[in-house]
Amino acid sequence: MALSKPVRTIWDIPREERFAPGHTMCQGCGAAIIMRHLTKVIGKDAIIVQATGCVEVTTTAFPRTSWLNPWLHLAFENAGAGASGVEAALKALKRKGVIDPNRKIKVVAIAGDGGTFDIGLQSLSGMLERGHNVMYVVYDNEAYMNTGIQRSGATPLGAWTTTTPVGKKMRGELRPKKDLIGIALAHRIPYIATASPAYPTDMVEKLRKAYETEGPSLVHIISPCTPGWRIRNEDTIKVARLAVLTGMWVLLEIVNGKPRVTVKVPKRKPVREYLKLQGRFRHLTDEEIARIQKMVDEYVEEINRWVGEQAIGPVEE
Repeated sequence: MALSKPVRTIWDIPREERFAPGHTMCQGCGAAIIMRHLTKVIGKDAIIVQATGCVEVTTTAFPRTSWLNPWLHLAFENAGAGASGVEAALKALKRKGVIDPNRKIKVVAIAGDGGTFDIGLQSLSGMLERGHNVMYVVYDNEAYMNTGIQRSGATPLGAWTTTTPVGKKMRGELRPKKDLIGIALAHRIPYIATASPAYPTDMVEKLRKAYETEGPSLVHIISPCTPGWRIRNEDTIKVARLAVLTGMWVLLEIVNGKPRVTVKVPKRKPVREYLKLQGRFRHLTDEEIARIQKMVDEYVEEINRWVGEQAIGPVEE
């Protein structure tokens, strides 16, 4: 069974492991941590629909699989559409009496940022617009890591990727990260959240709420990628935590359009501390870092106005 009670401490997280060992994900992979906790939350009564991506190719090398749930693989762009179809089929089978109408079976869609922000955005939008009872989980490693670290709509300003090279004229990614939460919010779905593996109880509680939501829900989780971000394997959680402590990644929950910050940061660390740990930002000048700091400051001000309190404070001196 999936979790039904609030997750307040680490001891509330189920001990049962439903993400089997033997996958080939990188050491320190943020997505591996996310999938392990996600499967603990959804339990056995869930059907997983997964787009092509890092997680898919590293967990299902034939004839092996790390998934203990019914699992469906779809093309890069089809997670939302495939999950919609499975959810509609479940409804039909319940109407016909093939499946007990009172049995709760949840459809859980999983995709990376490429399969969500870009190539899968249309099918995600359709799923949200139609109101399918699907939980959609985005593991965001901020590029197309599976195919060679190409930039995506989730790649942050200034980041190096293989398609946003660093030179005298081009200084990494030219544009800020796409606002996925704003896009989901525009569909007026009942539950939206951001999460981080560095804050496991916050992440698991949000996954629990998303799973138990009737109708579409979306959980957007930062997922550090050791080769793509050019970080040490042992620094995954440190980097994910610094994203929150600098305001680069705000931990939000939006229930029926009402937002709140779930992890408050009274004094932010400078974004330099987050950027300097990652080789993909190593080329940035002081001026370029100051530009990113200004962008984050403005984002934090916008969040504070939205939630109606100073949930994220100023940068510490």
